[in-house]
Amino acid sequence: MVFHTYTIIILLSSVVIISYIFNIISRKTRIPSVLLLIATGLAIRYTAGYYGYVPQDVQSMVKILGAIGLIMIVLEAALDLKVNRDKLPLIRDSFLSALIIFLISAFGIGFLIQQWLNVSFEYAFIYAVPLSIISSAIVIPSTSHLPALKKEFIIYESSFSDIIGILVFNYMLMRNVMSFRSAAIFTGNVGLAILVSLLASLMLIYILTKIKINLKFFLLFAILTFIYSAGELIHLPSLLIVLVFGLILNNSELAFIGRLRKLIEGVDMSSIVGQMHSITAETSFLIRTFFFILFGYSIELSLLLNPIVWQLGSAIVIILIIVRFLYLRLILKSNLFPEILLSPRGLVTILLFYNIPEYKRLESFDIGILFFVVVVTSLLMMVGLLFFKSENKFLETSDEHF
Repeated sequence: MVFHTYTIIILLSSVVIISYIFNIISRKTRIPSVLLLIATGLAIRYTAGYYGYVPQDVQSMVKILGAIGLIMIVLEAALDLKVNRDKLPLIRDSFLSALIIFLISAFGIGFLIQQWLNVSFEYAFIYAVPLSIISSAIVIPSTSHLPALKKEFIIYESSFSDIIGILVFNYMLMRNVMSFRSAAIFTGNVGLAILVSLLASLMLIYILTKIKINLKFFLLFAILTFIYSAGELIHLPSLLIVLVFGLILNNSELAFIGRLRKLIEGVDMSSIVGQMHSITAETSFLIRTFFFILFGYSIELSLLLNPIVWQLGSAIVIILIIVRFLYLRLILKSNLFPEILLSPRGLVTILLFYNIPEYKRLESFDIGILFFVVVVTSLLMMVGLLFFKSENKFLETSDEHF
């Protein structure tokens, strides 16, 4: 069926308006807007099917939007983070939390998949890696009402989780992961990525401060996306470039010292950061909207009728919660709530699943498990935010009486 040009424009505009309404609903009710977007995608699929339209394959669009969305979301998170000596313990704790929880979860889920589906551990681990990554795309927009310390911890942890997960995933795609040569190449790639991150960040900030026309921000995004994509093609952990650029831009007083200080002399960096943060937030909102609607559209609910989806999916979620509980309680010794439930799976998990090469795919792994884990972990996050909201109201009421 061929749609009229203005019909398409109306449909696209309606999607953006609906997503904005979902954001308002999410802030009022703590229901993650992601769940509402996925549900909208499902509704579009089955409504279209009811009227006789054949579902279209949108997987390639999901991949493209996911990659761009990941760049925007990590950049938006980095532009929220200020680095100083007082915050080093917070950065250390969030990094170790992301690293240790990710590794234990990945090995636990990998062993579970190996035993459940009777496959090799290497292949099972490839599937376990995406499922062990906290979704910054879902959790970061949901932290606005949290206290500053909790919010910063979640932002750092989810950003580090994205980067660590993508690093490990890229390593697992190598032909012989157990060889010394593969490990050496991977280590070299990480070192190269850090070097490229620093050089690219300085270059991008120099361009940003010297261009006088008003079109400079999307030029900057284009260059950043180009560098990220080129790095991914040669298997560099390019997300580091995005994170480092955002951190350097938002902490220019620490990065530009000595002779480098001349590069930003007379430049109002706070104004530039403010404008970039606003544009990045708007862009990531738009991309996230279409990504999760298309993801919802691509799902077949009949997949959930398979008992293995409920059984294996539930076992994976239980492992994620137990590992997080044990780390927060025994190692970090921090307040468990609502952090224990703020670990949804989402954009990165979906994107990496779609990027598993054919030669490492498991035919016995039902894609419905991915949908189940994404939805259930998002629902658990919703429960955590709802109860945290109630707890805050109780504390405020108590304070009034005293």
